[in-house]
Amino acid sequence: MKKKPLAITASAAALSLLLAACGQGGAENTGAEGNAADAASPKIKLSIWHNFSGDDLRAQAVRAQIDKFKTEHPEIELDAQAIPPDGYRQRLKTVAAADEMPDVFFTQSGTSIKEFYDGGLIQPITPLLDQYPDWKNNFIPGSLDTLSFDGQVYATPLSGSATSFLFYNKSLFEQYNVKVPTTWDEMMTAVKTFNDNKITPISLGNKASWLAQSSIISSLADRVTGTEWFKKAVAQDGAKFTDPEFVQALSLFKELADAKAFQNGFNSLDNTQMEQYFIEGKAAMMIDGAWALTNMAASGTEEQLKQVDVTILPSVPGGKGDPNSMSGGSGGGLALSKHVEGDQQKAALDLIYTVSGPEAMEAIANSNSIVTYNVEPDQTKVMPLFYKAFNLYKSVKLTPVYDAYLTSSATEAVNNGLQEISMGGNPEDIAKKIQEAQARELGQ
Repeated sequence: MKKKPLAITASAAALSLLLAACGQGGAENTGAEGNAADAASPKIKLSIWHNFSGDDLRAQAVRAQIDKFKTEHPEIELDAQAIPPDGYRQRLKTVAAADEMPDVFFTQSGTSIKEFYDGGLIQPITPLLDQYPDWKNNFIPGSLDTLSFDGQVYATPLSGSATSFLFYNKSLFEQYNVKVPTTWDEMMTAVKTFNDNKITPISLGNKASWLAQSSIISSLADRVTGTEWFKKAVAQDGAKFTDPEFVQALSLFKELADAKAFQNGFNSLDNTQMEQYFIEGKAAMMIDGAWALTNMAASGTEEQLKQVDVTILPSVPGGKGDPNSMSGGSGGGLALSKHVEGDQQKAALDLIYTVSGPEAMEAIANSNSIVTYNVEPDQTKVMPLFYKAFNLYKSVKLTPVYDAYLTSSATEAVNNGLQEISMGGNPEDIAKKIQEAQARELGQ
């Protein structure tokens, strides 16, 4: 029997039920009851973890994109958790060990995302990039490399990683007639002059122990060893962290600490406190990453920000690395758990695009944050310091950030070792610990 479309009336609905009960038809339920059933269907549940928990403009921009997705998709029940950066990586490791990853989660590029890939915990998002070719093709060449494996992309960078800007207070340099350092000797002269005048030379907050590694030693060591040596040492193929050039790099960091370049108690301060200390004019310099730009834009006054300028670390005598460089590359991005599939997978990919797509890239750039995407920041929205730093970032060679390449145990050895050196530790002993950790984790 040929079935007619059901009218949205009570009698038609009753008739359809009667026909179904008598076995007279299997017409699709497209009437009022069907709509009611659809409305009663459970929402798609989706979880996202990220570490954009602060009040800085970049964190606000990322959270705004998540909120936008939530507003535009009432059919999705989104559980969004913003976890402070200092404990974020450990939280991810804990759930990874139990294979209970959130559906979508922020992960750093390099070693961090590789661990999730090696553990079979994530799935590629290449189909999403293929769906939006204009988005895919506007990433700066090489941006996706440290987020890709075996020809597949597993995340796109939410920001550019630039970890070793040298920020300096122009007023203090002018007041004490100090030259902005471009060589190591000039750096040590500046440290002495500011100490003699009771001004902290360099603001540092190394409580979480990663800052000195990411912002100072990554660039400083590359100045000494060159990038190729580092890559060989990481692979344990033709170079070791006990080699003289790396010990020299650690010794230069010790030279800064011994000269009292940093404020008292710097291993008890976090990077937010360090940035506040600098922006308030209590220190002449600060070696920090691009994240400092958005933090200072959020917390500094217009007058304070006018005093700040930016450059790169000075060259070192006899160094094998390119002095016109800084440690950096692609930042982290949103990865997709291997367990997500079906309608939940479609929703997750939509979420990733909302938070990482062209509109988001523009919003993040305009939050005074560097991105590895072809977008021109709106100069009416960003501070002049950011615009200068962004152009500086694009003009220099980018060298590896240590914790994006080292194994987890070697990264920990570097982080803890720099704290030890700053309190009088021996560079040779620390180099040995780093070498042993890297070799052990590589099975050598």
